[in-house]
Amino acid sequence: MSGLIVRGAAVLGGPARDLYVDRGVFVDEAPTKATEIDADGLVALPGLVDLHTHLREPGREDAETIRSGSTAAARGGFTAVLAMANTAPVTDTAEAAERVLDLGREVGLVDVQPVGAVTKGLAGEELAELGLMARSRAAVRVFSDDGRCVGDARVMRRALEYVKAFGGVISQHSQDPALAGPTACCHEGEISGRLGLPGWPGVAEEVVVARDVMLARHTGSRVHVAHVSTAGSVEVIRWAKAQGIGVTAEVTPHHLMLTTDLLTGYDPVFKVNPPLRPDEDVAALREALRDGTIDAVATDHAPHARHDKEHAFVDAAFGMIGLETALSVVRTALPDLSWADIARVMSQTPARIAGLSTHGGSLVVGEPATMTLIDPSATMLVDRDDSASLSRNNPWHGRSLQAAVVGTYLRGRSTWDAR
Repeated sequence: MSGLIVRGAAVLGGPARDLYVDRGVFVDEAPTKATEIDADGLVALPGLVDLHTHLREPGREDAETIRSGSTAAARGGFTAVLAMANTAPVTDTAEAAERVLDLGREVGLVDVQPVGAVTKGLAGEELAELGLMARSRAAVRVFSDDGRCVGDARVMRRALEYVKAFGGVISQHSQDPALAGPTACCHEGEISGRLGLPGWPGVAEEVVVARDVMLARHTGSRVHVAHVSTAGSVEVIRWAKAQGIGVTAEVTPHHLMLTTDLLTGYDPVFKVNPPLRPDEDVAALREALRDGTIDAVATDHAPHARHDKEHAFVDAAFGMIGLETALSVVRTALPDLSWADIARVMSQTPARIAGLSTHGGSLVVGEPATMTLIDPSATMLVDRDDSASLSRNNPWHGRSLQAAVVGTYLRGRSTWDAR
């Protein structure tokens, strides 16, 4: 492996300096043989880490594969993604987790870390092989029935108790099915009533968040709240953190920028789970990310084949793609966030939550040379057809976003170069 010299990058948005890479790690002297990159005007961040990615393989390779999703991730500046368990078959055994790990390694563009299911078949009844998945080659540490809520409090308690022994975390899809019924498809409010769409109240999320933080306190274990979408959930999480409860939370790029007003055209690309919320919820989510109540940004990249998405709004599949645009959306939605803060919420903290010790560094000597180069002055005009993803359910099509990823490096090896 040849060395790498990155000239004049603003490391974490700070003073510009040169970065030297040899044999996949940062070193303190320029290697003798090296590829040299002019990074004048660019920002260098540790490689981004996504806590919440749907790669669809195995089972729905028509919507996405580990190869296409990994390519999209690298283009978006990501060097590690956590692949959610709701595939077919479900990732609820050690063998299934190892298969996802191996497929990711065969592609080699990002580290694909499997998320294990909490319950067998995502059925919410019997715990999956949590311990075996944790002890497998995949070393699973995050478990989630994402797409479904672990609704039974007794099952959730047992899962929290079980993963505590090996430092695992339960990532919860917070959705009370009794409050958000089977046809609920958008935020419950004036717009849902006017459009005649079945409403989904914010409290359907908030009651589960409240229950789970109390279970985390009772068990002394760790719960992670996936895709927070309401101001009420933010209030509960802020309170729980003040009590010292082991809770972390993520927000998606689309919940930081898009609102329920977009539903007036009945465009199914804007149908997402949890639903887009009103302006006041978006404002609360942005403030919570700024002050650390929400720990991380996670894409919830959810690719769908056209025949699943292009339906009447009520019947269309939930979800949006977002790996390639995530950093630019965050920069556009929160231009006041420093680059160091963006590194914190999109790399360092996600890596810590997931237990990925080789990611989320500070780009210092001795660390793996896993980094992302960004042009902060660039404008990205999003074209859904210019995408590595197999799917086109892109809510940002035609929008101009600020900043662009121009290079991604995994342990010193280039996985994306836009120049």
